[in-house]
Amino acid sequence: MWWAWAAWGVALVCVVAGVALFAGGVSATVNGALPTKTFAADETVSVTVDPADDPVVYLASATPVQYTCSVTGGDGRGLLARLPGTMTVTQGTTRWQAILALNVSRTGGYVLKCGTLQSVGARFAVGPSVDAGGIAGGVAALVLLPGAGILLALVVTVVVLVRRSSHRRRLTAGG
Repeated sequence: MWWAWAAWGVALVCVVAGVALFAGGVSATVNGALPTKTFAADETVSVTVDPADDPVVYLASATPVQYTCSVTGGDGRGLLARLPGTMTVTQGTTRWQAILALNVSRTGGYVLKCGTLQSVGARFAVGPSVDAGGIAGGVAALVLLPGAGILLALVVTVVVLVRRSSHRRRLTAGG
């Protein structure tokens, strides 16, 4: 019967490891997406961006605002595009909402300017987007590792119980 207890111990370790890997993966992914360059509304900033980082323009504002942004520089092909859905990240007490994708064709320096129609103290930032692969990997670790551990524990428990039952029947039949 100790085999069954050992298998359930392994399952518990798998569950704890799966949760830890999930939390660590999601935390690292979100922390990697925090804005790196911040600026006030109507301020012009120079940023160096890499298309591999999937750069994003973020907005932090206490109230909803209408904004406009423009980008120039690099190879002249920097484009701003609205993001589908919503994505927010929190940095300290600031909640950043991703508002625009900065679609650039190559690494380089770009000049970015964003403004608002309202004067509410909105702040803008540029940084990488959240890596969906990192989150998917964390979810996979959360599901697969505990699932494998629990499946192993169930199989071992059934095998141990069936063998014990079979052994008891042989003893009572022979005895």
